[in-house]
Amino acid sequence: METVKRNLFFSFLALLFCNISFSQHNFAEVQEAFNESYQLEASGDFKEAANKIKEVYKEQAYESNLRLGWLNYMAGNFNESIAFYQKSIALMPFAEEPKFGYVFPLSALGRWDEVISVYSQILENSSNNTKALYYLGTIYYNRKQYDKALTYFKRMTDLYPFDYDGLYMYAWCNLQLGKKKEAKMLFQKALLNKPNDVEAKNGLLLTE
Repeated sequence: METVKRNLFFSFLALLFCNISFSQHNFAEVQEAFNESYQLEASGDFKEAANKIKEVYKEQAYESNLRLGWLNYMAGNFNESIAFYQKSIALMPFAEEPKFGYVFPLSALGRWDEVISVYSQILENSSNNTKALYYLGTIYYNRKQYDKALTYFKRMTDLYPFDYDGLYMYAWCNLQLGKKKEAKMLFQKALLNKPNDVEAKNGLLLTE
């Protein structure tokens, strides 16, 4: 309980500090910069979209750092993206939003151990975050660490028993571990969610 209270206190201080820093800018100017940035992003001009944010950039403004993290990722500037996402996380250390963005450039650079670390941090603060559970499970599955992957997909299906993605991957983990009976039941449940799914049908055939 004390840890939770302390985390909430520091989150409040971080939010307050960010808001104070943000208010020092002319709001109309910042709003227009964001508006133009979104329009440029929609047209595919990520570099200019980022430049619009840089025109009103303040280092302590969480929103600007988050936006620049995303736009630099989309522009293929992965190291710059990482730097801005790191600033976002430093400003709002208990927020999940910047961490989910942070994994994009890390993944693009193949820095999978760091990706695992970020998802693990998310689960420390939000143990039932199904998005983090799914992606962690998928990483371990692709590494052929099926026993580890299985634990994450089990947790996911405990929370969402009829979710197709969780059932499908949980089934494959069981199949890879030689648990055909369990895999068959899970593929069948997945097919109740998506009756015509070819991949789930193929998985089910392998359980016979």
